[in-house]
Amino acid sequence: MYQVWVEQVADLGQVPGPEVFWMSHFDQWLPLHIYMLIVRGEGKTILVNCGPPLGYLDRMNEVWRQELGERAHMTVSQDQRIEAVLARHNLTPDAVDMVVVTPLQAYALGNITHFPRAVIVISRTGWEDLLAPPVYDPRRHMAVPDDLLRYLLFEAWGEQRVRLLADEATVLPGIRTAWVGTHHRSSLAVFIDTAAGVVGFSDTIFYYANVERNHPLGIQESMAECRVAYERLRREANILVSPYDPANQIRFPHGRVAGE
Repeated sequence: MYQVWVEQVADLGQVPGPEVFWMSHFDQWLPLHIYMLIVRGEGKTILVNCGPPLGYLDRMNEVWRQELGERAHMTVSQDQRIEAVLARHNLTPDAVDMVVVTPLQAYALGNITHFPRAVIVISRTGWEDLLAPPVYDPRRHMAVPDDLLRYLLFEAWGEQRVRLLADEATVLPGIRTAWVGTHHRSSLAVFIDTAAGVVGFSDTIFYYANVERNHPLGIQESMAECRVAYERLRREANILVSPYDPANQIRFPHGRVAGE
C-alpha cells in the first residue's frame, strides 16, 4: 500500500470557462492550478508529474497570452519550486525512483532533468504521437521543449531510464496506468492502491465537476474517449485527484490524499 500527497507546483491564472466545461460557462473565467503527486511505499518514492520548467515560462506565457489574454498566465512561487516541494517531504531529487508523466506537456515534465536516478514512465501511444504525429505540428516545442526532448531521447534513454507503457500497464505492484486520451494523446489515468482505497489521478479532470457531474472537458480531442475515461475513473477509483482544480486545497488539507 502507498501513501499519497498532492502538491501545487504552479498557478495557471484563469482560463475561459469553455476550456474546462464543454460548451458551457461562456461568461466565466475559471482559475486553474498545476499539481503533482508524491507517492511513497513499498520501498519506493514515485512522482506523478514534476512541474513546469522555470526557464520556459516566459515563452509559454507569451503564447497563452496571445491566445487567451492576460488572465492566462503561469507563475511558480518559491514554495512551489520542485526543490521546495520535495524538501517539505524530506526528499531530495536523488531519492526519487520513478516519475510518471501525464500528459507529455512542459508543465508536467519540466523538471525531469532534476532526477538522475528516476525511471521516466510515458505512454507509448503518446510518445509515438509526439515523435511521429499524423500531421505536422509546428507547436511541438510547446509540448516538450527541445532541451527536454534531447534529454529524454539521448541521456535518459541511453541510461535505459525511459519506460514506454502499453495502453494498460502495471508500473509497480499496486500502481497501474491506463491510456485515456481525451485531453492529449499522451493522457493517462493513474491508479494507486492505498489503505484508504484506490487513488485515481488523470489530466482528463480539470474540475471535479467534469467527472462527478459528467460534464465533459472543454479542451479535448475526443468526446467518446472523455466519456469512457470518466466512467472508468468513477468505477475504479475511490478517491479522485485533479491535476488542476484549486479545490484540492480544500479536499486534501496539507496535501494529504491517503496515508499518515
